[in-house]
Amino acid sequence: MIEIDDRELDALVADDPGGPVVMLNLLRFRPDGGRESYQRYAAALGRSINARYGLSVEYLGDGGRPLVAEDGQAWDMVVLVRYPDRQAFAAMIRDPEYQAVAPLRSEALVESVLQPTTPFAV
Repeated sequence: MIEIDDRELDALVADDPGGPVVMLNLLRFRPDGGRESYQRYAAALGRSINARYGLSVEYLGDGGRPLVAEDGQAWDMVVLVRYPDRQAFAAMIRDPEYQAVAPLRSEALVESVLQPTTPFAV
């Protein structure tokens, strides 16, 4: 699954424990230009969308050969993105400007995992 379902987005907000959310993105690119399409998606988000919703990329890296995983679980890229809260994430996904850019993400990926995580208070 690559697209974000509205019901799942509503459930994400309803289950909000409060505070920031860090989204773990595991990405597998289409072999025919997927990485390049994802780069266009990231560039199109640009400063305006990122700043509007207070997101920051905490980590961005190429995936390697997994040390412990079932076959087929290697990922091309790993991204950790921090949002101020789940409402900010949901508002960004529903923003018409984001919706105009989202097809670039869909065309880039053959598979992805988008896992919300809640940082521990330290």
